[in-house]
Amino acid sequence: MAETTVTIDTIANILALAAQKTLEKNTKKKIKYSSTFIAVPKVCLKPDLGSFVQFSGDYNGLVVMHFSAAAAMSLYRNYMLNMGLPEEELAKEATSSEVVDTIGELTNQIMGRAMQMVEAKFELTSYFGQPKALALNSAITLTPDLDYQDNRRVAFSIDTHRFHIELALERLEFIETKF
Repeated sequence: MAETTVTIDTIANILALAAQKTLEKNTKKKIKYSSTFIAVPKVCLKPDLGSFVQFSGDYNGLVVMHFSAAAAMSLYRNYMLNMGLPEEELAKEATSSEVVDTIGELTNQIMGRAMQMVEAKFELTSYFGQPKALALNSAITLTPDLDYQDNRRVAFSIDTHRFHIELALERLEFIETKF
């Protein structure tokens, strides 16, 4: 007998959990995410900082993360302090290359954990390239392959600062079989 899984929501939940675990480990701060996912018509990079990465393999999609300057600085600051960098050596501006690079590195770690979690649960593999992170003055709508018809947004918070992760996934279902 086969059991059908609603894939976009399952993958969004795995991605949210991977982000929470990765960010909490790296920042030693409590990371919360909404139990309500938002279906969105398209994925966008939004100010102040954003990162994105495509993945492909047994399943294909695009992940976009966007942060306010305050959220990016909180993640950066806590990550660097946790790694032992002295306070006086920290970047002061969210648009600095150090903050942007850190957001890219955190995106890389989140994606790695999410891909491992999907593989462990479903025995399916996808690979992702180097995440791109950048400071933004205005929103950029990403138009991935037309096969990416399902999109979700998940709201997160660190301290009082909000950020979002958006997932675009090709339309498919994982069907677990049991013999």
